[in-house]
Amino acid sequence: MNPVRCAVYTRKSTEDGLEQEFNSLDAQREACEAYVASQRHEGWILVPTRYDDGGFSGGNIDRPGLISLLSDVEAGLVDVIVVYKVDRLTRSLADLPRSSSASMHAEPVSCR
Repeated sequence: MNPVRCAVYTRKSTEDGLEQEFNSLDAQREACEAYVASQRHEGWILVPTRYDDGGFSGGNIDRPGLISLLSDVEAGLVDVIVVYKVDRLTRSLADLPRSSSASMHAEPVSCR
């Protein structure tokens, strides 16, 4: 069985609370990592790179973490994008292919 490389993407639309030791981005990541671990029998493995966007709206696709993630997807480094809820990734999944020069090559999965 080939490994399924999973990247966790987290986003919070405001910076409120991000200074806390354990914040919303951490909570999202923890839930997503647990979901990836629950799929280990399917060959899912966690990509160690963090793709986090604190203080960015889901209506805007010009976010550093998302741009980095889509770049890694296009480079063939990520097979599945795991998010806490789909709206953490974008308000409209139709935005994703437009946000990169190539079509989407990874499947978005919500752990919630």
